Amino acid sequence: MTLYVVRRFIHYAILSLIATCLAYILASVLLKPQDRFYGMNPRPPQSSIDASLNAMGVNPDVPVLVRLWNWLVNLFTQFSLGETVGGAQVTAEIAARSGASLRLLLIGSILGAIVGVLLGVWGAVRQYRASDQIVTYSSYIVFATPTFVIGVLLMIAATSFNNAVGTQVIRFTGEYTAGISGGWWDIALDRAIHLLLPTIALVLISASSYSRYQRSVMLDVLGADYIRTARAKGLPRSKALVRHGVRIALIPMSTFFAYSFGTLIAGSAMLEIVFSWRGMGQFQLNAVTQNDINAVAGSTLFVAVLVLLSSTLSEVLYAALDPRVRA
Repeated sequence: MTLYVVRRFIHYAILSLIATCLAYILASVLLKPQDRFYGMNPRPPQSSIDASLNAMGVNPDVPVLVRLWNWLVNLFTQFSLGETVGGAQVTAEIAARSGASLRLLLIGSILGAIVGVLLGVWGAVRQYRASDQIVTYSSYIVFATPTFVIGVLLMIAATSFNNAVGTQVIRFTGEYTAGISGGWWDIALDRAIHLLLPTIALVLISASSYSRYQRSVMLDVLGADYIRTARAKGLPRSKALVRHGVRIALIPMSTFFAYSFGTLIAGSAMLEIVFSWRGMGQFQLNAVTQNDINAVAGSTLFVAVLVLLSSTLSEVLYAALDPRVRA
């Protein structure tokens, strides 16, 4: 099992590096960081512009492959992702913003996976009944609704609730309330309240896809021979489903988790923008709008590492659920 996981980790690591290199090349071709200097009044001398671009390693006069090589050398020798157009270190920006993104992403993805799997199993066991139909139609509606719309609708609902109770119970702008004082409990409670709505939105988004996939897999398992054999040996239906059905149905879900994690990252980034969080979503958007090549490459590497870790975790779960892999 260990050798299997190590091989898969190396495979995903190589893919992550390739994705990051392609993102750097694409950003270098499409983005024009020199335009921010050309728009200044008075315009700086060309020598000053070239010096600034060379300091960031994004001078378009240098071949893109040479710039990519220098960027990779700095990454592996100095653990540096270069400077942003504002002069800050990309690694420092990622370190400052990643905590907010990971807090939302990890909680939302874990809760969404659990809720989605439970709803999928429930829908398969109660196929075509009213509860299954409600879950099915609700999942399709959520799945078809843009992420930012779900966030805005939750904000409207929270505002209506606050108006109804006459006080601001649910606060949703930013990661925390500015100027809040008190002990650690007050600060933790305030952050939890701000985390509530974006987490609910991310759970709804992820659970809608997980539940559809889990229901389909579970329906295939319900008709399997080993379920009928377990029932014929006198095992109650509920125990047969839990001991044999659910475990087998979770095997493809572990792979699905790895592939859907990238979508969750995109949804999380959009929710950060909607709820005014200073996270990686805002950083990625600013990187594109400001023609910041190093920031685009650094944020791509951040996402690639998250996908790498989630893919490795899915392989560990796959090996734990399927004894054939452990052999």
